[in-house]
Amino acid sequence: MALSRAAARGALWRLGPAALGPCRGRMEPLPVLGAPRCQVFRSQERPLSSRATSRALVAAVAAVARRVNARYERYLERSFPRFYVLYSTFTSGIQALFLEVKEIGRIRFRMSRQRLKVQQLPYRDMERLRQFRRDALKAIPIGIIAIPPFANFLVIVLMYFFPRQLLIRYFWTPQQQLEFLDVYDSIRRDSYPDVVQSLALAAQSLPEPRPRELLQQLCSQVQGGARPRLAQLLAVRSLFSGSPLVLNRLQVDHVRALSQVLFLTPHLPAVLLRHRLLSHILEIRHLDRALLRLGLGQLSEEELRAACYLRGLNATHLGRAECWAWLEQWLQLSCELQASEASLLAHSMVLLSLNYSRPSE
Repeated sequence: MALSRAAARGALWRLGPAALGPCRGRMEPLPVLGAPRCQVFRSQERPLSSRATSRALVAAVAAVARRVNARYERYLERSFPRFYVLYSTFTSGIQALFLEVKEIGRIRFRMSRQRLKVQQLPYRDMERLRQFRRDALKAIPIGIIAIPPFANFLVIVLMYFFPRQLLIRYFWTPQQQLEFLDVYDSIRRDSYPDVVQSLALAAQSLPEPRPRELLQQLCSQVQGGARPRLAQLLAVRSLFSGSPLVLNRLQVDHVRALSQVLFLTPHLPAVLLRHRLLSHILEIRHLDRALLRLGLGQLSEEELRAACYLRGLNATHLGRAECWAWLEQWLQLSCELQASEASLLAHSMVLLSLNYSRPSE
């Protein structure tokens, strides 16, 4: 077989270009007898031109889709303005959520590659992980409801009538964001007097008279509408690390009130309440140290208000200077305290923010 192929190839070359027909001048030695090389060249050119045509077709279709979508949005804005607000909020929320998921993946990848702990991350990355985790937990119930067939319609109805309870922040309108922040703050501020009252009652059981008097005076001052000074809080710090005021030894009602301050559900067993409260307080403490490394001057106004809100102060209606002064005082206290004094940090969320709109005494 090999000899016959070689003989045929040699015969073709002896015949010369006249035997090649329309492919004259473009024939090359072929490893086997078959189609002329010119046909091979043409078959290789076709995929290149088809790919270019496909890309142009996709670009044209995308441009048409953008124009149609823009006309559709203008029509909604003119004819159904209220629905357009919901529609635009939903579409922008989907885009923001997609970008956030990509950013979370980038942070996780960097943590894995560099073997970093969460406490070693920069402030913004640490805060982004914390907020995304809370959003994911909030989205779990609506995801479970949507599992049965044809339950999507029920989900849409529930999300329309209960946006604060079921939707995460990406799908709130700007007006809803301000409104819902005020609602959540009013709920937690209802527990502020209970926290101060429980702290005053717990102070009565302290054995040492001098620290007991200082703490009772501090509680009376806050209940009277005054704002405590940083030196007053540091003067009683030793009471919150090894006395009945440590988180693991507080009364259950006291722990429930503190849990509401941090937006934690109070309807859990006491062991879980204490564990979750301690973990969230220590998380804020790590955030405070990362924020101190970054510097308050690097925060935008939105980030500044969000930082105050997380630590107990509703800053949506305060000026930038007021937010700055309060957060600076908080950081001084937080970075001075040890992890064993987390109970004082939890109570300071109430003590420092309850009367902040009033003049200091």
